Amino acid sequence: HYPLRRQRQMCIRDRAESLSRAQPTLPRAILEGFAAEGYRQGVLSAAEVRVLLGHDSRWETEDFLAARDTWPGTTAEQVAEDGRKLSALLGQ
Repeated sequence: HYPLRRQRQMCIRDRAESLSRAQPTLPRAILEGFAAEGYRQGVLSAAEVRVLLGHDSRWETEDFLAARDTWPGTTAEQVAEDGRKLSALLGQ
């Protein structure tokens, strides 16, 4: 299981480096958009997003994803609705 994940991370890194060399003017925003959407759709893991974007820590990646309301398989509206339901259950 772990070797496969490592292989996938290396493949993502290789693709990002190749793309950067081929298109040195590629805006960072496009890469970030790809990473966020890939995570949202479950194609990329948080670890792969971290490698792809060159983040120094898991927390930097968590902040990046949170700033973009990126929740895999869940919309921001669903999260808000869950919060309302929880508040109702707690009588708040």
